[in-house]
Amino acid sequence: MADGLLIAKGSEEHFLLPRMANRHGLIAGATGTGKTVTLRVMAENFSHIGVPVFMADVKGDLSGIARPGQANPKINERIEKLGLEGFEYAAFPTVFWDVFGEQGHPVRTTVFDMGPILMSRLLNLNEIQSGVLTMVFKIADDIFRFTDENDRPLRDLKDLHAMLQYVGDNAAQFKTQYGNVSAASVGAIQRGLLVLEEQGGDKFFGDPPLDLDDLIQTRDGRGVINILAADKLINAPKLYATFLLWFLSELFERLPEIGDPDKPKLVFFFDEAHLLFNDAPKVLLEKIEQVIRLIRSKGVGVYFVTQNPLDVPDVVLGQLGNRVQHALRAFTPRDQEAVKAAAKTFRQSKDFDVQAAITELGVGEALVSLLNEKGQPNVVDRALVLPPQSQLPPLTPPERDGIVKQSTLFGHYEKVIDRESAYEMLKARAPGVGQGQAQSAGWQAGAGKLLGALGTSAARAIGSQVGREIIRGVLGSIFGSTTRRRR
Repeated sequence: MADGLLIAKGSEEHFLLPRMANRHGLIAGATGTGKTVTLRVMAENFSHIGVPVFMADVKGDLSGIARPGQANPKINERIEKLGLEGFEYAAFPTVFWDVFGEQGHPVRTTVFDMGPILMSRLLNLNEIQSGVLTMVFKIADDIFRFTDENDRPLRDLKDLHAMLQYVGDNAAQFKTQYGNVSAASVGAIQRGLLVLEEQGGDKFFGDPPLDLDDLIQTRDGRGVINILAADKLINAPKLYATFLLWFLSELFERLPEIGDPDKPKLVFFFDEAHLLFNDAPKVLLEKIEQVIRLIRSKGVGVYFVTQNPLDVPDVVLGQLGNRVQHALRAFTPRDQEAVKAAAKTFRQSKDFDVQAAITELGVGEALVSLLNEKGQPNVVDRALVLPPQSQLPPLTPPERDGIVKQSTLFGHYEKVIDRESAYEMLKARAPGVGQGQAQSAGWQAGAGKLLGALGTSAARAIGSQVGREIIRGVLGSIFGSTTRRRR
């Protein structure tokens, strides 16, 4: 098992096989039982073998992974108990990210690339309002045309505000081709955008957008560990969950099919996973399940981190092959149900009562079942998780700031760019330009004028639709976004 990643030791050593790491996993347990340490140990192991990692830091205690750890009595005791000869402390190549740009490089995407389905989820829209938003995206796609495929009509929230107002003011013009535009729905969407802006969500939309290639990097043969500062972001749970879901969808869309590689191309840890599924409509849950199932063939391993295994729907839980279950408390009927459910997901051991053990585990102790060479889950074992090699306490703000400024990415994402898009084009819209009036000069001449809606042109409709289907791949249809384009 020398080619495996040693995660824990119980009655035997437990190795996470790199070839099975894209079969996804679950790290579960009550607060304070050791989930964060398990996550760190896994991340460090992946980095050692050259696999980049992305994880959200919801409690602000992961940044120490960029510094080597130091001996202390508890770690010394764990090292001695596990017989870890030659254990060495180490630092790991780390890049910090932050939607708000305060504790890392800013993370952005465009409204257009987020798509109407995820934007509807983010704005908490009902079915009718979601339909109107989808219509607005479609109208924006039809009336604006760019020669550069990297351009988008809807880049930031002011573009969406302007487009909503434009569609609302000209609802009669769009009724025949697109359907009714309810003023009440437009108003509800606008109010949702204002709430999002108050939460700081406007910082997430704009330029330059995140280039996923910047996340899939190695340094001196080790995978870079990307840490998203989420201690503030978690206060806006829908933004947090939607951002991570968008990130998964972008990975799916951008990465090529590679089947089952010898090791993952990227490992993604989704902390506070219950936020992804809370109040999610059935259709979205079905799409999430599809993405989790299909992204494996892209070489991406997804690991959900949550307190209660019942937080993850059965259709998703069934796809999580590598499992580390820390202690659960059985104080309430729901807690007791969670204990029973967690116990049933393991291959039972003849040596101990799995259900009883879940409530008896100490800090840093877990029930471990990882996939073997055939992709089958091993019999569950009660084991101690290895200590991390990196520093347990978080970095000080100056230390973190120093790492950010020394990064090769520093300066690129920090500089906000306000490109010409729907807001500017509608503001400068020439009188008389309306639906059905095509402007021959268009954007090719760089005049920045608004083209009339081209929905009546069969050639454009067929060409753009087929082109988009080919370009955006499977995921566009998975999320129902009729306007997504790949960068």
